[in-house]
Amino acid sequence: MTSSPLPQIAAALRRERTRLGLSLSEAAKRAAVSKSTLSGLEAGAGNPSIETMWALATAYRVPLAQLLDPPAAEVSVIRRGELPQLASGSADYTAVLLSSCPPHARRDLYLITAEPGSVKHSEPHEAGTVEHVIVGSGSARATVADETIELGAGDYLRYPGGAAHSFEALEPGTLAVFAVQTG
Repeated sequence: MTSSPLPQIAAALRRERTRLGLSLSEAAKRAAVSKSTLSGLEAGAGNPSIETMWALATAYRVPLAQLLDPPAAEVSVIRRGELPQLASGSADYTAVLLSSCPPHARRDLYLITAEPGSVKHSEPHEAGTVEHVIVGSGSARATVADETIELGAGDYLRYPGGAAHSFEALEPGTLAVFAVQTG
């Protein structure tokens, strides 16, 4: 993990609580979490569970992504382990938010099976299209415009679909999930 997500989460929690004009006590009460837990999270301490983060997002009337997502860049590569993992307090379950879907958008998901030796070239899609790729197994090389990125199992890539792009498996049996978002 490159850096702790706690400062980002802390800043988002403070921002949303302040936006609503809530005291620490009132925000904790609305989310049904202890004031000391919320105070610690806003100070960048602690390890929030997914249940706590969902409760806070609900109390602040924002999508969970608004408390977790870093500012978006045109091309974004997320390596496995770089984003905060939210563990459940009641089950052997963790969640990692990779990308939130904007309102009124559409996403099509594709499971891709690819083998080395051939490159799948794609022409640019309509303006505003965003593509997401998660490599499940194997490895691949993606090229977006003039940028080439190598991806391994568990890596995530987001890029504007309005640019010429390609995908090439580097290992036999490479599996990936593609999401094409329009709107």
